[in-house]
Amino acid sequence: MTSILVVEDDEAIRSACRRGLDERGYAVATAATGLAGLELLINTGADVVLLDLGLPDVDGLALISMIRAAAAHVPIIVITAQDDDPTMIRALDTGADDYVVKPFGTDQLAARIRAVLRRAGASGGPVPPVRVGELVIDERARTATLAGEPLELARKEFDLLLALASRPGEVVTKRELLAEVWRDAYGGSDRTVDVHLSWLRRKLGETAAEPRFLHSVRGVGVRLVDPGADEQA
Repeated sequence: MTSILVVEDDEAIRSACRRGLDERGYAVATAATGLAGLELLINTGADVVLLDLGLPDVDGLALISMIRAAAAHVPIIVITAQDDDPTMIRALDTGADDYVVKPFGTDQLAARIRAVLRRAGASGGPVPPVRVGELVIDERARTATLAGEPLELARKEFDLLLALASRPGEVVTKRELLAEVWRDAYGGSDRTVDVHLSWLRRKLGETAAEPRFLHSVRGVGVRLVDPGADEQA
């Protein structure tokens, strides 16, 4: 089970993160101060750290450096109300892997967690290709094949296909896809997702009216399935 450490002094936000991530199958530990969070990380470890910058005992940017010294490869997602570019740039340059501005939804947060974990896995060693029926996606090589034939995908088309194939059979909302693929859950348009899905369907040899891999769920999102498994069922 993926473990998440939430370092946040606001009790309401801390509790909401714990509750929302618990419901999505994560093991969540929390700390109200930076030093308490650092101690938890050193003693028990974590797969991802969610870190507020406005902590009562230590500057959040300084804590990023401390975390990097104690656990160099643990992804850090900053969660903060500070939305100015200089702070964001300093946080990322100091060692944060992602930056989420409050208020945010748990779906967006979970999508960011999945994204940093994929990136961490890709940099840490061999990652097996994602397979859904005859569709094979190699994240490290950024290649995709269908029935052994290469698919010529643009960058966002590949990222969209990978995001869906990593959760086969699961309905993924357009908000989640905007957060995970375009890193923009609130400013982005659902139309952006629709257009890229249309392009992706064409390259997979299907249409919205006659789907094989990509099935839209009206008012909810889209799911990617193995057509062979569906036919057998």
